[in-house]
Amino acid sequence: MLNASGTQIVLANTYHLYLRPTAETVALHGGLHKFMNWDKPILTDSGGFQVFSLDGLRKVSDDGVTFASHIDGSRHLFTPESVMNVERALGADIIMAFDECTAYGTEKKKSERAMLRTIDWLDRCYKQKKENGSTLQSLFPIVQGNMYNDLRLKSLEESLKYTDFGIAVGGLSVGEPKEMMYDILSLLEPHYPPEIPRYLMGVGSPDCLIEGVMRGIDMFDCVLPTRIARSGTAMTSNGRKVLRNAQYKEDLRPLDENCSCHTCKNYTRSYLRHLVVSGEILSSILLSIHNIAYLNDLMCRIREAIQNDTLAALREKELSVRN
Repeated sequence: MLNASGTQIVLANTYHLYLRPTAETVALHGGLHKFMNWDKPILTDSGGFQVFSLDGLRKVSDDGVTFASHIDGSRHLFTPESVMNVERALGADIIMAFDECTAYGTEKKKSERAMLRTIDWLDRCYKQKKENGSTLQSLFPIVQGNMYNDLRLKSLEESLKYTDFGIAVGGLSVGEPKEMMYDILSLLEPHYPPEIPRYLMGVGSPDCLIEGVMRGIDMFDCVLPTRIARSGTAMTSNGRKVLRNAQYKEDLRPLDENCSCHTCKNYTRSYLRHLVVSGEILSSILLSIHNIAYLNDLMCRIREAIQNDTLAALREKELSVRN
């Protein structure tokens, strides 16, 4: 399904795979590519965001993070070294350094402490990766610093010392206004090396993809397309459609008349609404296929617009649909 939708790379979640089925089980298969039969690139996050979102279930120290499993309450410790070992066992092509993400609104002193800890952990990740001999895995540092310009620039400056393949920007899209996120991205853009990919973590709405690219970002990830699909919502060339709404009960048109994905070629809005209101899991599958295909197509159009020097025009057109 992902191949048919034009997907080039997938992200796998280190925290969840560590707990279930365990990295050891994945390693028995020879890594994630064989485990889930995916022969294209795979990126694994560090599990840092998931661990830090376990408010009340984790304790942070300079050594690492002790946390309680959301599945059974068992206690675990993530350190930069152990995370590198887990990501090595998972066998992804791109692996993320272990970082400390702070919530929007965190005071500057705490944000600075977390940023400096992230740099220290990055150094430990880098050394552990070398010790592991993981030469086929590309380690991306993660820029932190909350919404403080000087902390962000300091984080980027220190991270570049470890940047052999690419760099990520984390700790955005965590509740702050979008304009604040855009300001941080604009601040960082002139300071990236021109030859490396830049990855904005946790961002996936069409407007943010375009605005991110306008500010030098190349890669994105987000649960948004599948999360809203599970609630019966589709991204379309005419804005979002909530299929649960009664207006689609007898609508015989495809979900998006400008889309050629499997869902749009084979099913009507009426049928998709029937699946949604009936609670059928097929609705989540078909809408996920469409939403992922829609975002992949949007990125294709963005690349073409860059080549044709029409990105600004594409931005205005896309934003007008969403406003």
